[in-house]
Amino acid sequence: MFEGKVAVVTGSARGIGRATAELLSEGGAKVLINDLDADVAQEAASEIGGETAVHAGNLMKDGEADRLIQAAVDAFGRIDIIVNNAGFTMDAPIHKLTDEAWDQIMDIHARVPFRVLRAAAPYLREPAKKEREAGQEVFRKVVNVSSLAGTLGNAGQANYSSGKAAVTGLTKTLAKEWGQFKINVNAVAFGLVETRMTAAKGDDTIIDIDGQKVQTGIPEQMRAMMSMMIPLGRGATPEEAAGGIAFLCSPWSNYVTGQVLHVSGGVAMGM
Repeated sequence: MFEGKVAVVTGSARGIGRATAELLSEGGAKVLINDLDADVAQEAASEIGGETAVHAGNLMKDGEADRLIQAAVDAFGRIDIIVNNAGFTMDAPIHKLTDEAWDQIMDIHARVPFRVLRAAAPYLREPAKKEREAGQEVFRKVVNVSSLAGTLGNAGQANYSSGKAAVTGLTKTLAKEWGQFKINVNAVAFGLVETRMTAAKGDDTIIDIDGQKVQTGIPEQMRAMMSMMIPLGRGATPEEAAGGIAFLCSPWSNYVTGQVLHVSGGVAMGM
């Protein structure tokens, strides 16, 4: 399905990103693996079948999104698919939410996808212009990862909900700007997916961001409540989550753009 395609998947050494990279690779794509941790990224790349390259780095740093895209072009010569998946949480009720926690979460969930897509624009648009002049239709894909928190809100996540809501605006705007180039731009809004970010809070849910220890995860009581609200009765596996992304990267979605696909086990009343 993805034979001959080149995919950039951010945050792809673990969780949903890794499952997505594996699914795209199994379908024939060449995949750029990205993570904060170079060792983990290299390990993931070595374990994923197919042709891969690695770019390790903090995408919130100035210039890092440009280096990410350049790494893909240097390795594979082109870009066909971009999945903006990298992210983390810093939860608190709004009266306890710090400026730092607001800024960092808005940065990773809103500014980083913007910078990645801005950096990738020439490699998506310019080939499309030549194809259009030749009367060819070649579809390229952008999938931005959002959340039910961005569409429904979530107590304790004013920063994360706002960042994921921004993803919707970015997605719908680029769908209108880039439709003429046959670039499908869509988003996936996930509910509970069983990853490090949604595991019970503990040592295993701490992320090291350039020496800063960030506690992610969800209190066990809240996890139980969330599961009870899911019509299908449980959270998704990373592989199930990746299926929604893969659909939007596939030829089956060629006439789908500007949409937010909810992959949430049927949750409709909020979290």
